[in-house]
Amino acid sequence: QVQLVESGGGFVQPGGSLRLSCAASGINFSIYAMGWYRQAPGKQRDMVATISSGGTTNYAESVKGRFTISRDNAKNTVYLQMISLKPEDTAIYYCSAGRWARRTPDYWGQGIQVTVSS
Repeated sequence: QVQLVESGGGFVQPGGSLRLSCAASGINFSIYAMGWYRQAPGKQRDMVATISSGGTTNYAESVKGRFTISRDNAKNTVYLQMISLKPEDTAIYYCSAGRWARRTPDYWGQGIQVTVSS
């Protein structure tokens, strides 16, 4: 059974920082591209950041320079470090796994809430 379990979400003020973690099981983690997507109320689910099995990263324009995706293959975990958070970053964040970073992921986590508000 494939499981992607997010943690680290919560409430933060504008300008604050947060780090999301996603622990994966049931897949050969090291050969999978991993990603983070987000979905705000009334909006579609959009890619935030991806990282290939080789470590190549890709970011949505709206988060470039503020978010950093990384992975630790020894821990089967992918991270999203978020700084300078804005209210527009408020969304449910989903961890993903797939064979190709630029394709629709094969697996999804349950999602975790990130709320940026004063």
